[in-house]
Amino acid sequence: MNNNIKYVVGFAAALALVVLGGLAYMYSGAFNAAASAPHGAVDRWVLQTTMQRSVRTRADERAAPERFTAEQVAAGFREFDSECAMCHGAPGVERQAWAQGMQPAPPNLAQSAERWSRAELFWIIKNGVKMTGMPAMGSHHSDEDIWSIVAFIETLPEMSPGEYAQMRGEADPEAPSARTHSHRH
Repeated sequence: MNNNIKYVVGFAAALALVVLGGLAYMYSGAFNAAASAPHGAVDRWVLQTTMQRSVRTRADERAAPERFTAEQVAAGFREFDSECAMCHGAPGVERQAWAQGMQPAPPNLAQSAERWSRAELFWIIKNGVKMTGMPAMGSHHSDEDIWSIVAFIETLPEMSPGEYAQMRGEADPEAPSARTHSHRH
């Protein structure tokens, strides 16, 4: 047998073993699908790498605005505070107790938003992320609304708890500290 044919046969056999091993793992029930059980290191790496590569491949860098206005940041704050802070938390605001049990845990965007470009954040917010609990907000928000959320998220890494509380007060002067999702658990 020629060396090229041996190589192809060997490669095909190795690939078949990997596929069969994966199928055996899937059908054995060995994977613990409970949200109360954290992902193992390999599972976490596979899921994170797959998600990051998917987002980066699909995000359209040309669609991102060069600048955001103060009005966009304020509009994004209102959306973030009412729809995102309960899972992601915010400066001085803990996640809701039920969000603590999500696997994978929703990222604290004040700490992780800088890893993503504007276009990538837009894509994640608009399309959601399968098997993470992140909904596709594009089903009920316009692109303009989503860009406003991105505008606000970009301010999170530098925002203090006092500044967040002040924005809450400006957005809802009647009850600046009475929001139910600011309770600590």
